[in-house]
Amino acid sequence: MKQVTVFGGSGFVGRHVVSRLAARGLVVRVAVRDVAAAGLVKPMGDVGQVTPVRANILDEEAVAAAVEGSHSVINLVGILYGRGRQRFDAIHREGAERIARLSKDAGVKHFVQMSALGASLTSPSQYASSKAAGEEAVRKAFEGASVVRPSVIFGPDDDFFNQFAAIARLSPFLPVFGCPFPTFSNGSIDLYGSGGTKFQPVYVGDVADAIVACLYCDNAAGQTYELVGPTVYSFKQLMQLVLNVTDRKCLLLPVPFWAASMKALFLELLPKPLLTRDQVKLLKSDNVFSGSAPVLETLGITPTAAELIVPTYLDRFRRGGRFHEAQTN
Repeated sequence: MKQVTVFGGSGFVGRHVVSRLAARGLVVRVAVRDVAAAGLVKPMGDVGQVTPVRANILDEEAVAAAVEGSHSVINLVGILYGRGRQRFDAIHREGAERIARLSKDAGVKHFVQMSALGASLTSPSQYASSKAAGEEAVRKAFEGASVVRPSVIFGPDDDFFNQFAAIARLSPFLPVFGCPFPTFSNGSIDLYGSGGTKFQPVYVGDVADAIVACLYCDNAAGQTYELVGPTVYSFKQLMQLVLNVTDRKCLLLPVPFWAASMKALFLELLPKPLLTRDQVKLLKSDNVFSGSAPVLETLGITPTAAELIVPTYLDRFRRGGRFHEAQTN
């Protein structure tokens, strides 16, 4: 059986990718920093089919050992904020380049790099600019690499809908980032404008299917795919979706970017920041399809709507409990 190495294979997206690879009968080497914490991926295949190995992407020898003997390599490693040695440039550019270069040296046939929608070398966000730099470094090191750029990814254990649903359970307010100053029109006040930053959330299962498809699609080599869902939402609409699913009555609070930056100045000091100033910079640009790149449908995948999936895992945040609706009917 062919072997695939998946860097970051125990993470949110990685677990879905690993399960799909195992279902295809491939031997999967899951390269992670914490082998013990990655034990949950072992049952995704037959005995010995899925094996976690220790490999910090900042370590040249560890990466070389992880890719040795593999037919394909997938890099899913990414961070949302920097801590210690885990800095944007080190992880998104240097780490990605190292994996791609050593994969090429090892004779790997297929390479897939997960980037992010909105990645740009000119972005004021370190996250977005380092992601773009990583794409560029991978292309130079591994000609024919496939790149996927997902929008905000949703699904069980996501860090977006789950986070705001948890806030709604404790706070009377949910933020709507990117709203303009209030305006008056026809005797009424407009607090939200167009509803803040626009997003096109994509289902984690669709992202995993796309990544695996890149290993089998003859036309995927050298392509950059923008992975987006079927619907564009404003930030306000996404917060309203959270409230509808969880049956909560929070006030949607318009938050201009300057206020978000002030709040992030303190929140980014937390061990796991709820918001950073770099993320605020990212929020200043809509996170939607550019209109020109190949998408999920190009790989034969029909995008899944958020309304079909989000209720299946946010129900645990529902006012009155998961079975609240069933008990009141």
